[in-house]
Amino acid sequence: MKLVSVVVPCYNEQEVLPMFYEEITKVTAQMSKDYPELTFEYLFINDGSKDTTLDILRSLADKDKRVRYISFSRNFGKESGMYAGLKNSKGDYVVVMDADLQHPPSFLPKMYSYVRDGEYDCATTRRVSRKGESKVRSWFARLFYKIMNKISQTEIVDGAQDFRFMTRQMVDAILDMSEYNRFSKGIFSWVGFNTRYIEYENVERPAGTSSWSFWGLFKYSLEGIMAFSTAPLAIASLLGIITCFIAFVLIVITIIRSIFGWLDAPDGYPTMLCLIFLFSGLQLFCVGILGQYLSKTYLETKNRPIYITKETEDIYRQRKAEAQQKTAQQPSVPEKENK
Repeated sequence: MKLVSVVVPCYNEQEVLPMFYEEITKVTAQMSKDYPELTFEYLFINDGSKDTTLDILRSLADKDKRVRYISFSRNFGKESGMYAGLKNSKGDYVVVMDADLQHPPSFLPKMYSYVRDGEYDCATTRRVSRKGESKVRSWFARLFYKIMNKISQTEIVDGAQDFRFMTRQMVDAILDMSEYNRFSKGIFSWVGFNTRYIEYENVERPAGTSSWSFWGLFKYSLEGIMAFSTAPLAIASLLGIITCFIAFVLIVITIIRSIFGWLDAPDGYPTMLCLIFLFSGLQLFCVGILGQYLSKTYLETKNRPIYITKETEDIYRQRKAEAQQKTAQQPSVPEKENK
């Protein structure tokens, strides 16, 4: 028998979680009939949700022994959620997907068909359209992939999703990269292995709203650039060389104008002011790039945990059993006799 672990990071997914569970169990039940060698477990990662997501997971764990969950002590981010899911998965194959049904569970049979024969180590989806997204957001997304592929030696396919069906060998390779600042899209590509991309049209959420804002995606893109490319450092050095050359040329021009009496100090005040602002801005820009890399190094050396577990299904069941046992042991209060 082959166990498939379905890892599902969740953050405030109370509206779609019951729909997702219904859909995933329906698909996996059919897969178990078509492929009798397969069994499934569902590992949900509650990333510090502030709604009733944890209560729903407790309820699912009560009625379905295949449901496991890990609840974080706070919100650590989707990257930490995926890492926790991969680390705690028990399957021979591991699936990573979102709970919002934008990663259709109906793709799982097709993804497994590519992986089961050993030709591919991973099957993933690639969006060929960005239906439902704003034009500005789509434009920036495409720009990010173009920049990333030019400045990094790790190729990231435009539109590639975190929705993946992977072998245990690939999952173990990903877990060996236990860095604190994680960018999974780059990690998936960096570890290599044969990957099959399945193209599909973008699917909108059936309920709820996405927790990813434009600013959040922008910061996430910077995380990817810093994690898989040192090109910004080279750009900073190049800007330093160019500005030094410009400054040298201006110095030569100023000396020549002074020798021939062409220099008028009051008229040069605006030029000097602009140059001061220009070079100061470039210096701050380059220092900012260095600061970003330094901050990433600082966080890595602190060696903090990627996530902190507050509750699992085993802890919940143990607490529940202890509470029931304590209630059963309490002496009953006799009713007062009627006078």
